Amino acid sequence: MEILKQKFETLIITLSSENRQELKTRFENLVSVYPFNEYEFIISTLLGLRKITLDDYYQIRDEYLDRNMFLYIFEISAPRVFGEQWAQGHLKELVPKLQRPNRIIDPDYSGQYDFILEINEQKIRIEVKASRAVDFDDNIPLYVKALSFNSSKRFDMNFQQVKPDCCDVFVWVAVWRDQIRYWILSSDEVKSNKYYSKGQHRGSQGEGQLHIQNDNISEFDNFLVSSDELQTKIIDAFKRQQQIGTK
Repeated sequence: MEILKQKFETLIITLSSENRQELKTRFENLVSVYPFNEYEFIISTLLGLRKITLDDYYQIRDEYLDRNMFLYIFEISAPRVFGEQWAQGHLKELVPKLQRPNRIIDPDYSGQYDFILEINEQKIRIEVKASRAVDFDDNIPLYVKALSFNSSKRFDMNFQQVKPDCCDVFVWVAVWRDQIRYWILSSDEVKSNKYYSKGQHRGSQGEGQLHIQNDNISEFDNFLVSSDELQTKIIDAFKRQQQIGTK
């Protein structure tokens, strides 16, 4: 959004003083009702004053869409819908072999994890955690304070209700307005991580949380994976977990 504002400010400066004043006056008295908002007003004004062409508008629009490809995900207001419906559905699209667990597949299943991946008669229990990068220092709506990956602003992505004893592998999904990133860790790698805090809620057993922030995100680079290698890296993390268990 900052880039779009700067673009318009640069164009507005090129207007005549009379047109700038008229735009300012109208803008101060502007009433925004969806879909007629401040940006629609500025664009239509610039088009009317012939400061931009229709092709210029198309370019501004395309560039904005490229920078905000995943902004729609920040419009999901309910955390449960974002975490359970969007994130899990997104991961299932990327790794079709993931299965929803049930008592037939796992007689001990009672909602402890999200997916099972069966490989060579082994069942890998997978927990999915998701978060979104937003400006930590602002209380405006999520879709307004959503950050781009290269933003210098502070963020705090809190992966909550983490239960390492209930799964074999964790898949963390992090969303910025212009990209999505994935980390894959074995359950013991989460449990032993220095940023993992036990006892998220009073009386909770085996449950904690982990914060990925702007000042520690680089420390998780070893677990960062691309979307096309998710299945392979899940298996690799499971193998690491098995090796730890045999020591």
